[in-house]
Amino acid sequence: MDARNIELPRTLMRKVLILPGGRAWLDSWGSIANRYLEAWDLVLELEPGVAPWSGHCAVVLPVACADGRPAVLKITAPHPEAVSEPDALALWDGRGAVELLDSARDDFVLLLERLDGDSSLAALPLAETTEVWGSVMRRLSIAPAGAIDNPRTRDPRWLSLPSVADQAEQWTDTLPLEWETLGRPFDRWLLEYALEVCQVHGAVGRRRDHDVLVHSDLHYLNILPALESPRQFLAIDPKPVLGDAEFAVAPMLWNRIGELSAADPAAHLRDRCTDLALAAGLDPMLARDWSVVREVDNALGYLREGKAGDADRSLWVASNLLRKPLLNLPPAERLSAP
Repeated sequence: MDARNIELPRTLMRKVLILPGGRAWLDSWGSIANRYLEAWDLVLELEPGVAPWSGHCAVVLPVACADGRPAVLKITAPHPEAVSEPDALALWDGRGAVELLDSARDDFVLLLERLDGDSSLAALPLAETTEVWGSVMRRLSIAPAGAIDNPRTRDPRWLSLPSVADQAEQWTDTLPLEWETLGRPFDRWLLEYALEVCQVHGAVGRRRDHDVLVHSDLHYLNILPALESPRQFLAIDPKPVLGDAEFAVAPMLWNRIGELSAADPAAHLRDRCTDLALAAGLDPMLARDWSVVREVDNALGYLREGKAGDADRSLWVASNLLRKPLLNLPPAERLSAP
């Protein structure tokens, strides 16, 4: 089967068209896929007329390796967040994350072990997800091999990873500027709380000896069961950073808000944050604080894009984590889903 005859999902096409060079990638991705199907001696296992799996900016094709092993070929539209994905997967080496079998960095092509792409952690009841997520996080939270500041001992793959502390330093400049530019769209105290967290845990307060490899987009749909062992879950599609493991908790809080307890969703949200942190062996207060920062940043980004409903969701999460709900926000059951 010629990969050029595969029709991409429209949602993927819309997302890719926003990227620089997105149109060119849409015109060429099939030829890229064909090249690596041949180069890596792969057999495409997608039935005619069946839609491929897709990520945020990638198409994922089921294939069989020369030895018969089931795998997937992931072809990603080039964008900065995808640059360090093969380095992170190589460092994890199958511990908590999908195994990287081969890669072509210049073309943003990965050959990965095949997981159950038709299921995810989103299929489990909310209460059952905590321990699974915590187990995955414990395996993913690996520390740099050797002294990261010593060029003689550090693994060069760690050098491609952006730092949480550096991002925090950048936020101390960009968050207040955006808040002012957007007309001070929410209470100053929430902005100042986020800035204080960034200042305390930025370059000056960085706990370098606590730095680990962090999957910063570890939400329900990015955790899939293994093909042969459905009880074993593995992470996919990493957006890797180096820093506090607690930085990873936030995506589990801004998703599935509609499933929080109707009696007191805000209290349930705070309990979720604590329970997730404890399940992964993390500091619940630091998990809360990084989640607040990330949601403040998300809210400003959504407002910049004119997505008021998404901004309301982020502000609801951030302010309720701190037990100071902002006024004029919709109740939890009326918040838009991500």
